[in-house]
Amino acid sequence: MNSYLEMDRTSLENELNEVKLLLEEKIKQNIKLDMSRGKPGKEQLLLSSGLLTSVSEADQCFDGSIDARNYGVLAGLPSARALFADILDVSPSQVFVGGNASLQLMYDLISKAYTHGLLHSPAPWAMRGTVRFLCPSPGYDRHFKISQSFGMELIPVSMTPLGPDMDTVEQWIKDPSVLGMWCCPKYSNPDGIIYSNETIKRIASLHPAAPDFTVIWDNAYCVHEFDGDYVPFPDILSLCAENGNRDMVYEFTSTSKITFPGAGISCMASSEENIDYMTKLISVQIISYDKLNQLRHVLFLKDKAHVLELMKKHAEVLRPHFELVESILESEIKPLEIAHWTNPKGGYFISLYAMHGTAKRTLELCAKAGVTMTGAGATYPYGIDPFDSNIRIAPSLPSLEELRQATEILCLCLRHSALEQLLQTRM
Repeated sequence: MNSYLEMDRTSLENELNEVKLLLEEKIKQNIKLDMSRGKPGKEQLLLSSGLLTSVSEADQCFDGSIDARNYGVLAGLPSARALFADILDVSPSQVFVGGNASLQLMYDLISKAYTHGLLHSPAPWAMRGTVRFLCPSPGYDRHFKISQSFGMELIPVSMTPLGPDMDTVEQWIKDPSVLGMWCCPKYSNPDGIIYSNETIKRIASLHPAAPDFTVIWDNAYCVHEFDGDYVPFPDILSLCAENGNRDMVYEFTSTSKITFPGAGISCMASSEENIDYMTKLISVQIISYDKLNQLRHVLFLKDKAHVLELMKKHAEVLRPHFELVESILESEIKPLEIAHWTNPKGGYFISLYAMHGTAKRTLELCAKAGVTMTGAGATYPYGIDPFDSNIRIAPSLPSLEELRQATEILCLCLRHSALEQLLQTRM
């Protein structure tokens, strides 16, 4: 296959006609495939079947002297706090354990900041006028939607191979209206970037103008390697404490991609002072989270070493999915020079960059052919990709055969939109 960039107009027209015919054949097949979200597939869910029976008798419902069936213990069972502390390499006293969604804890944090302020807030955020939040982009759409739902001004910060562009971050935090930043530091969503040690050090040593500037450290993929050994990761809380920023970071993770996304447990980790403060605020809205589920997870997952063993089994399931997508892209798209993509070693996504101005059109064509993907622009603040280029691929949910079909359709749609774009520029 020749590069589309080197073809003359007649060759491009002939190629587009051929691609249209191929795509029409796919549309006739009435395929319905979903690559919109990073959901574990059935094989992965089966890996945690033991969770369903880890607590089955009344006398198993105790964590020491605490009866997990009853009210109380808002910050989480001691054993559950210890489990997350082990995974994140922090102290159990720095951990608050919640329900199945870390996103809920993140939302609660922002909500409490607006209504009550955080530990060092001179006033609740709702009384501060314009509130700005830094959004490394491309990033996680649900992060941005939380900020947007509270009326924040979202400030895009370009992602680099080492993490957020820290020169930009260090300039923006001089503005006292900038009250925080979203971060997905390991296998970032969607690019799969691991923040470099230098980037993490620069974040930990920030000197923001706002006394309550908050880094939301969404470590969702902290143990989620699927290609290679576990990659140890710096403890941001310790680094912040060493740099005089003890209360600046709230770290989050969950078991969503370890056990069952809809029935897992999550945690918020920060300084002891922050955890005490947030626990008091949350105590008004809930008496306790599902402690039986916390206990089930403790008994099933045991400790970090056992979690890593489980994640190796996940890796065996996930790796072929990523390899399949990458191999098809390599053979079908790379020679055409119309897109490039990431080849992550962990996390849940492949981030593809189509020819500028073609992402929306590509996904419109995919939808017609029965393939659902995350909307174009979703990985940028306000859903606006300035280059209309980024496409997030989530290979985990479909079977390998379904994934092959979906990726082949994606490739046809990439070709179709690129050919249209090239023909428009060669009128």
